[in-house]
Amino acid sequence: MLRKVRITEGEVLDEFFVRPDVEDERLVSRVQGIDQNGAPIETDVVSERPLTLYLNRQEIVTMMTIGDHPDYLAVGYLLNQNMLHADDEIIDIDHDEELGIVVVRTTRETDYEEKLKKKVQTSGCAQGTVFGDLLEKLDDITLSSDHNLKTSWLPELTRKINGIPSLYLKAGAIHGCVLCQENRPLIYMEDVGRHNAVDKVAGYMFLHGIPSRDKIFYTTGRLTSEMVIKTVQMGIPILVSRSGFTAWGVELAQQASLTLIGRCRGSRFMALAGQERIVFDAQETYEEDSRHRRKAARDDA
Repeated sequence: MLRKVRITEGEVLDEFFVRPDVEDERLVSRVQGIDQNGAPIETDVVSERPLTLYLNRQEIVTMMTIGDHPDYLAVGYLLNQNMLHADDEIIDIDHDEELGIVVVRTTRETDYEEKLKKKVQTSGCAQGTVFGDLLEKLDDITLSSDHNLKTSWLPELTRKINGIPSLYLKAGAIHGCVLCQENRPLIYMEDVGRHNAVDKVAGYMFLHGIPSRDKIFYTTGRLTSEMVIKTVQMGIPILVSRSGFTAWGVELAQQASLTLIGRCRGSRFMALAGQERIVFDAQETYEEDSRHRRKAARDDA
């Protein structure tokens, strides 16, 4: 059994106790080129490599990934595809970096041959998929209504997340997802596909027994149907993004009573589902932010 710790609901955790490792040389390459004036340049670009996932003896999928945290990515993918269950016991996770293979072994015998034939491609990058039966399971999931979102937390979260060293700041071309508790970012994962970053967080939560009822999920990517489904699957009641929405994503969030907040920049945001969890305690912050923007506009004029 690989679960090493058990974190109780409400337990105070350190900010960014999992964070991007910008010093990992495997994740970024230096590439030479020229700029708009023809002058030579050298820049960082994010690495991308295939990782083939096996569940016991069955090949499941090949994902394009930056290559960090393959164990969390594998477990999170299987959870979010409903191939792992909450009560499953994982015996072992083997990763061969040279071959680009990760194998998850469980005590429960698994066979998803028929299910793999019915997969539906989503709007996620690379190998993002969901299965049709996941939509049916949304009705069986009840998200916590006991935990609210204070609007004063949002500018604090975005400031902390945008200010920490990341592969996005170093090289761009990457998505980030952050598990948060109130105004504290806890687990920050990045990958070339936002679905991979989500799955890494889900895998970490499962293997370390982190409860989801009192958490907020932050993503840099669009609020699509896939993002909503995965957040609901993880049992997290609040999903926040600095990006926009898709109509189906909003519809599914409303169906699942998920609080869905997009276009979150500082104190500004739009909430299109689950508004009943929002506590408006940041009016002064919003008005002060507006005054600063008006003053900056006047100074630039």
